[in-house]
Amino acid sequence: MSLKHKDLLSLAPLSVDDITLILETADSFKEVTGREIKKVPALRGRTVVNLFFEPSTRTRTSFELAAKRLSADVINFSPSSSSVVKGETLLDTARNIEAMQADIIVLRHSSAGAAETLARGVKSSVINAGDGWHEHPTQALLDLYTIRQRGMQFGGLRVAIVGDVAHSRVARSNIHALAKLGAEVRLIGPPTMMPAAIDKFGVTVYSNMDEGLRGVHVIMMLRLQLERQGRALFPTIREYARLYGLTAERVRLAEPGAIVMHPGPINRGVEIAPDVADSLSSVILDQVANGVAVRMGILYLMSGTG
Repeated sequence: MSLKHKDLLSLAPLSVDDITLILETADSFKEVTGREIKKVPALRGRTVVNLFFEPSTRTRTSFELAAKRLSADVINFSPSSSSVVKGETLLDTARNIEAMQADIIVLRHSSAGAAETLARGVKSSVINAGDGWHEHPTQALLDLYTIRQRGMQFGGLRVAIVGDVAHSRVARSNIHALAKLGAEVRLIGPPTMMPAAIDKFGVTVYSNMDEGLRGVHVIMMLRLQLERQGRALFPTIREYARLYGLTAERVRLAEPGAIVMHPGPINRGVEIAPDVADSLSSVILDQVANGVAVRMGILYLMSGTG
């Protein structure tokens, strides 16, 4: 079975069945990642290109591991040592890569909409690994997988997304997915860090963190996207940490057994206290581990070999 989509650019067009298929496929590959020999021949003969125009540790490494464990050939493309520095466009770069028989292109780019532009210009399947403020669909899928792994049902689940929502592609993808699956989404943060037209997102917005955390099952923290803000949206980082930093005391406002998530990289002492990041309620490292299995599932389904 395969996804009925050439590309994975956003979670907005995916159906509940599509999302469920990805999560269930990831279950199979999660078992593979626990074996002594963590490799299957599912994508032998296929080529996956990681085209990353922004710095990345978790996502890039995760995609590379996922492709290699599926026995695909992997090319890691570095713009700083390529013809991009000579003025070559993104589309021309991708078409040249495609001419070398690339089957799947994984793109990380600083511009919103870059993945869609690329997908229109190439025959290869394109996976959006984060484009500007727009979306980061595979991160949201591994977040869903981690929630599901904890035995939580999405229908009626209360999820709080806290922090710089306006500049977070992870938040947008999670809002799309969680809403489709029947969860209640709360956004918590200062008004200056909320997206425009927030009323169209189908969420509840809180500027008071303590109020927004009461009774939630999942707390999803976001880091301050200082590199994308362009201007100061809060007086000081210390003040932000006081009002919107997640402490052990604030975790206790949530439902018993609530989990704490973060897409990384985390800024200890800013959006999350060190003792919370390392606590039993934290599933941050589980998210990283699950990313490999989820991306294996996505690559497998996108390849059409399912």
